[in-house]
Amino acid sequence: MVSRSYSNLLELASGENSSPSFGRMTQRIPRIMTVPGIMSDIDDDPSESVCSDPSSSVQRYRIIIVANQLPIMAQRKTDNSKGWIFSWDENSLLLQLKDGLGDDEIEVIYVGCLKEEIHPNEQDEVSQILLESYKCVATFLPPDLFTRYYHGFCKQQLWPLFHYMLPLSPDLGGRFNRSLWQAYVSVNKIFADRIMEVINPEDDFVWVHDYHLMVLPTFLRKRFNRVKLGFFLHSPFPSSEIYKTLPIREELLRALLNSDLIGFHTFDYARHFLSCCSRMLGLSYESKRGYIGLEYYGRTVSIKILPVGIHMAQLESALGFPGTQAKVAELMKQFSDQGKTMLLGVDDMDIFKGISLKLLAMEQLLVQHPEKQGKVVLVQIANPARGRGKDVEEVQSETYSTVTRINETFGKPGYEPVILIDEPLKFYERIAYYVVAECCLVTAVRDGMNLIPYEYIISRQGNEKLDKVLGLEPSTPKKSMLVLSEFIGCSPSLSGAIRVNPWNIDAVAEAMDCAIAMAEPEKQMRHEKHYKYVSTHDVGYWARSFLQDLERTCKDHVHCRCWGIGFGLSFRVVALDPNFRKLLMEHIVSAYKRTTTRAILLDYDGTLMPQGQINKSPSSKTIEILNSLCRDKNNTVFIVSARSRGTLGEWFSSSEKLGIAAEHGYFLRMKRDAEWETCVPQVECSWKQIAEPVMKLYTETTDGSTIEDKETAMVWCYEDADPDFGSCQAKELLDHLESVLANEPVTVKSGQNIVEVKPQGVSKGLVAKRLLSTLHERGISAEFVLCIGDDRSDEDMFEVITSSLDGPSIAPSAEVFACTVGKKPSKAKYYLDDPVEIVRLMQGLASVSENTSLL
Repeated sequence: MVSRSYSNLLELASGENSSPSFGRMTQRIPRIMTVPGIMSDIDDDPSESVCSDPSSSVQRYRIIIVANQLPIMAQRKTDNSKGWIFSWDENSLLLQLKDGLGDDEIEVIYVGCLKEEIHPNEQDEVSQILLESYKCVATFLPPDLFTRYYHGFCKQQLWPLFHYMLPLSPDLGGRFNRSLWQAYVSVNKIFADRIMEVINPEDDFVWVHDYHLMVLPTFLRKRFNRVKLGFFLHSPFPSSEIYKTLPIREELLRALLNSDLIGFHTFDYARHFLSCCSRMLGLSYESKRGYIGLEYYGRTVSIKILPVGIHMAQLESALGFPGTQAKVAELMKQFSDQGKTMLLGVDDMDIFKGISLKLLAMEQLLVQHPEKQGKVVLVQIANPARGRGKDVEEVQSETYSTVTRINETFGKPGYEPVILIDEPLKFYERIAYYVVAECCLVTAVRDGMNLIPYEYIISRQGNEKLDKVLGLEPSTPKKSMLVLSEFIGCSPSLSGAIRVNPWNIDAVAEAMDCAIAMAEPEKQMRHEKHYKYVSTHDVGYWARSFLQDLERTCKDHVHCRCWGIGFGLSFRVVALDPNFRKLLMEHIVSAYKRTTTRAILLDYDGTLMPQGQINKSPSSKTIEILNSLCRDKNNTVFIVSARSRGTLGEWFSSSEKLGIAAEHGYFLRMKRDAEWETCVPQVECSWKQIAEPVMKLYTETTDGSTIEDKETAMVWCYEDADPDFGSCQAKELLDHLESVLANEPVTVKSGQNIVEVKPQGVSKGLVAKRLLSTLHERGISAEFVLCIGDDRSDEDMFEVITSSLDGPSIAPSAEVFACTVGKKPSKAKYYLDDPVEIVRLMQGLASVSENTSLL
């Protein structure tokens, strides 16, 4: 029995706490869908969204592993009786992952499809058997739906694009098809429904695998706001220039960001994903103590970079198998005993594995080095393609014709330069080819994480029995050589390989010659280095490391208040402090009416004025609202901005009683006709002579950036620059300025699209202190304090007015409202969504003042 906890998000969003109710359901898996059809893109009923509370019961640590296919092999019984025979698929990464964890305290449940089609009448029985005997939750998809989801959207659209293939013509890749996308979303929802039937959201971890299920995190996060969810992408993630051509680009990004941890094989793939988040969603990332994280609506989405490894125990077991030794002996007679050197390629038959490029390089090797003819043989094992279509047929045709041409040109009796094996090999047979091969060639033009080189290295390490078959002494150092494409995921981790650009046929041919001719000690050193890495970074290391990071990322879930916002695939969860809530008009108006001494502090850019606005000057409506508030004798109203006093003075010249604090509060005046004062002692600005040349250098080299020179501060703004380059330059500029201004009385800070240099000790918090102390000196204790801002600089004001509650400048029973713009972590206890809501709020308060004055 498992539990699910529910809560009403509408009540949460309105600021009311609701008590969760609990439901129970059994682990029996009913049939979900037995007829073809498209389900709705997403269920938008907010009442289905679940906000999980910490469980009080101690339960076994469980991981729900979700992938397109279960690690199960199914065979129909051969006798006349109906039914199926099931067994574990030993080659499945998901099963190896479980073995790698090696912890009896961890229970693993699998959710996925079977490779074989199960008739609807048998699905209930099969489900029960798989759940009880294998802890597998079978997901059954109608054949038509599966074809559109897997062979359609996954293999014709996502997979080619993620491997850098743009659909420039109908024959090249698959053009975006909305109905295939709907099928993809529908299947992801079916997977979510299956997970719902077994998940205990308070305790279980969910680990989703690969691009087949990229929108699944949204469905799970919608149902369980605090679900502990990891996602690992096993394919490449393309650069933003490629990815942004996808019509549903934002939907996929937002869906992935509903995970807690997103894993990639290499830094390049992670960098591309982060760049897409920056360019398309405006999100920035930070690296803290080695961990990369994205702030997304109050949640930290962690990024994991670690290539998957191989199952060492399984491979070593295969090396000790008698069949392996017999096959090795057979291959030795075929090649080594005949004085032939075997080069090996093992690839799927698809367009990205570069088989034809490898064959052309072999042909070039034989042309450029005639002495190699009759002595070097390339064995190419071609696994069946996973997809299907015209491109696969073209690859097969080109491969066969190239092999035939090379063999006809360079072959002779007893010598075939290329041996193509396109029939499925047993695992131990493939291992035997690894053992005998002097060099392994992987020339994929784009590949996520190719484990063939890892398997080759471990196989070449061998064991004592294989050493005897190979005629080696037990103390003989092992050796192996790799020629690897630069464009595969394992390339960065195998630094001893000869890396090549597979498109450069001459370079690959030379690399093959180099691998054969290299001195034996050098081969041995490279092998030793590779073996040390591969043997210590196996699939267990990868799985444990990922789950440790997932547990670390999710540990604060129970301390956050969560609720869902957005519809469809734009759904996301806001996670904030339990006391953080929306500032309701009724609440603040009621407090406004009850009080007689009020202090109002308002930021300008991003608060009263939207950030993206070209014309930054205040509208006549804003001026009128501020003047209405200022006319109320009970109010003291201040604009607190980073802008210069000249600009603010000009913009608000018609506001007689409005107080203005300019340049973060360095300059301050209580009303229009008052003299400007300074909140801190006046400072010399000789430091500008040092800072200005540095800022100019970065402005010249960063297109779209500008410098704003204020009286006491200087700001470098990169709002209109390329977001990635601008952010990179900003970090460099920050370090550069901190270095050259180390002995000056200034502070260098970064903000939203800016780097700013200002006098030490100046902050908006000083304005709040000054205002409250001025009121106190007049014998007035503020009964109502409202402070609204949108960025880091405003946090100083929030901190001051919150801490002043215990001081004499604020009345003991004062109503204090610190409010930030947008749902994000803040020292403020309230939020409003955007400047439009803020102006509406201020208009409401102004109306109260006007109505009161008429009484």
